[in-house]
Amino acid sequence: MGLSWQQGPLSAGAIGHFLTADPLPERLLYAERLRRRMRVKFHGVWIADSEDVLLLHEPSRYPVAYFPRADVVGQALVPSGKVTHHKDLGDTSWYAVHAGERTAERAAWEFAAPPAHAAVLQGRIAFAWRAMDAFYEEDERVLGHAADPYHRIDIRNTSRTLEVRLGDTVVARSGHPVVLFESGFAPRWYVPRADIDEARLRPVEGRTFCPYKGLCDYYDIGDARRAAWSYRDAYREVDRVSDLVSFEADKVEVRLDGERLHPEPGQNVIPHGIDRGLDVDEVEGR
Repeated sequence: MGLSWQQGPLSAGAIGHFLTADPLPERLLYAERLRRRMRVKFHGVWIADSEDVLLLHEPSRYPVAYFPRADVVGQALVPSGKVTHHKDLGDTSWYAVHAGERTAERAAWEFAAPPAHAAVLQGRIAFAWRAMDAFYEEDERVLGHAADPYHRIDIRNTSRTLEVRLGDTVVARSGHPVVLFESGFAPRWYVPRADIDEARLRPVEGRTFCPYKGLCDYYDIGDARRAAWSYRDAYREVDRVSDLVSFEADKVEVRLDGERLHPEPGQNVIPHGIDRGLDVDEVEGR
């Protein structure tokens, strides 16, 4: 499962606990070899290419990829003189990234002198996801953030009854919704459009994307802003939810077999290196 974000075991909002006699440290960081070739493109140039990427899982953050300095094009990194301090890993040196006539300030970093227990991070460079053109695993573009190898999605059919209301208005009622279980998230219930009063769904501008599911569209329902969403063309791995609709239980009334659902705490995550703004054509052409 996702180790360090949402409600994973190393996150601040973990829903389980380790069965140990002594309490664990309040913050646990975990690093491991990604075992996938990863590349970084900037201004049309491959500035990093490595089969020895280290993935750092830090509590309540997306995983971050660290490249050996030897696998980064040397002239691409320009020391900025900026140094910040990481509470666990010490001083952090920042770099501008340069290629051709383009420079992105504060776009890469490394830990100057990590503690002995984190020595595997010595001499490794991480890139700000938002500042780069693209990240790839082999020849496929990875969107959003580095893929968490422990992240899993399971989709199940069910014969339970899901009903969605806004006040006295029934927006959806289905006897065959689909439930999506995703690491670190509470279950998400998806409804076929045939079981929805689509006149109640008002499409809104602004789409997001998920590295695991694809581009997401949103809908207002009455005065409830972005109260529903849909992956109109979900990735092949999760295409069972393609064009189905899910509803936010804190914005509209969602009942499962008559029992009202309530949003679970701990569903937020601190973005760490998410993509810059991308247009739809760029995302779909990944």
